[in-house]
Amino acid sequence: MTTDVEIAVLTAAFTARPDHESELAAVLARYVVLARGEAACRNVDLLTSATQSGRFVVIEKWESAGAARAHLDTPLMVDMAAAVVPLLAEKPTIDLLDAISAHDLD
Repeated sequence: MTTDVEIAVLTAAFTARPDHESELAAVLARYVVLARGEAACRNVDLLTSATQSGRFVVIEKWESAGAARAHLDTPLMVDMAAAVVPLLAEKPTIDLLDAISAHDLD
């Protein structure tokens, strides 16, 4: 028997200032590891662009859109944001997406 599970996807794209790529990668990697431990978090991935140097994307899956929104105000998110601001070339792009065919594999 299959049950429907709501999944909300939060994406955030970051572009590092020149010569700050490794620092940004380290801050984001730490954030990803810690965010995976949050109760409503289903998964968090950190990716780097193969076409744009210094561009990183975080893709997060949450149990609900409400959980994703609540996460944005957690101390973990606030601390990560404060750490990345001086490393960024431009404002990050953050989006909350409703799943059409997103799912987790067990």
